[in-house]
Amino acid sequence: MPIFIKLATPFVLSALAFGMSTGAGAVEYAAQSPANRVALVELYSSEGCNSCPPADQWLSRLGAEAKPDRVVPLALHVDYWDNLGWKDRFGDHRFTVRQQELAAYTNNKVVYTPEIFAGGRELRRWSSAGAFDAAIDKINAQPSPADIAIKLSGSAARNFDLSASVKLRQDSKDPYNAYVALYENKLVSNVAAGENGGVTLHHDYVVRRWLGPFALKNGVAQINEKIALDSIAKDLRADHFGIVAFVQNASSGEVLQVARLPVDH
Repeated sequence: MPIFIKLATPFVLSALAFGMSTGAGAVEYAAQSPANRVALVELYSSEGCNSCPPADQWLSRLGAEAKPDRVVPLALHVDYWDNLGWKDRFGDHRFTVRQQELAAYTNNKVVYTPEIFAGGRELRRWSSAGAFDAAIDKINAQPSPADIAIKLSGSAARNFDLSASVKLRQDSKDPYNAYVALYENKLVSNVAAGENGGVTLHHDYVVRRWLGPFALKNGVAQINEKIALDSIAKDLRADHFGIVAFVQNASSGEVLQVARLPVDH
């Protein structure tokens, strides 16, 4: 059952995106946002909610089937189910806060699971293929307001240097923030209690590390981070993760552009 909280050019992947060696065992990956606006699709979910597994499965199919210049999916597990029988190992209070903030931008008083946002706006009819496609088409039809580039390099199997750059295409007086998320695919949980007790759950595009906000200065943000997979999870496989970077209008909550670097293969 859902739980509700009341509130006061196509995508460019370089050849290196497939993990080509650059010498001495080093690998590099790179991605660049396209000329059109891409829809960031955020699923707010929890392993404690028995209405969420169908939405989790829908997101997995979406990520596998959708073109990368059309949709970038992320699953953000909230923590407000954690005291109701099962603690979600992927739950993070920051994602609860983000869900509440996105709702507040449009004066919504309630958040719930599963809830979908596309481009920073709630999409209640996401399960209707026609309604979903129409909403995504509307976003994709717009020219990109920003350029995003992601590079990931490493000489050790589980340690990487991340570089992400965001640049607005036009000057604006509004404040903007950039974010980076590391997601993991092919996750399995055997739930022992709560509404999904006895059920084996499968997840993809689950956010495991969240970086930001990084304020744009003069329309530009440059993000450089060290990514050590062992610091996120000892069992996080190096071929099951990816990087997403996006830029958001801090005044309206609208997600202007997003890029995805699928390291998993």
